[in-house]
Amino acid sequence: MEYIVEKIGMSRTITVPAVPVTLLKVVEVKVCEVDESKRAIVAYANGKKMNKAIAGQQKKYDLSSEFNRFVTMDVANSEAGTLDTTPLSEAKNLKVSFNSKGRGFAGVIKRHGFAGGPASHGSRFHRTGGSIGNAEWPGRVQKGRKMPGHMGNAKVTVKNDIVSFDAENGILAVKGAVPGPNGAIGRVRIVK
Repeated sequence: MEYIVEKIGMSRTITVPAVPVTLLKVVEVKVCEVDESKRAIVAYANGKKMNKAIAGQQKKYDLSSEFNRFVTMDVANSEAGTLDTTPLSEAKNLKVSFNSKGRGFAGVIKRHGFAGGPASHGSRFHRTGGSIGNAEWPGRVQKGRKMPGHMGNAKVTVKNDIVSFDAENGILAVKGAVPGPNGAIGRVRIVK
């Protein structure tokens, strides 16, 4: 079973010893269509702009204008309606998927943990990546070479234990950290 969640932030339990937890809010979702393998088209509210394709989907499934994002995922429901969250009450482990925080263009020291050169005068090798290729053969940079570039803003999946689930408010407390900034939208999947 999969659920769409919003990251609220981190906290800790008041037990001894304290356990660091990440709070996730289960987003209100409408199940539009379910097939025999429990794959469903679901709709949820997002700040996305409207267009004719979204308006057509809303009309097809008879949804209000607030439900403007559509995804396919595994659900516990056997028919259309509101999403069934009872499996979260009995679950022990989750796989949580979010986009990590974007760091923009980063050099090799920040991106890959290179050591860099001496900081003293005259070395001319401070924070650069160093040599990247061979002399004559093969005459190109090898695939997989660690170089400066875009860092972060990539899908990251981590496994977390469930500490508690407040079904009334839809708040899920999972042990440890979850990638992404506060307010980010991601998915959780129940694992055995």
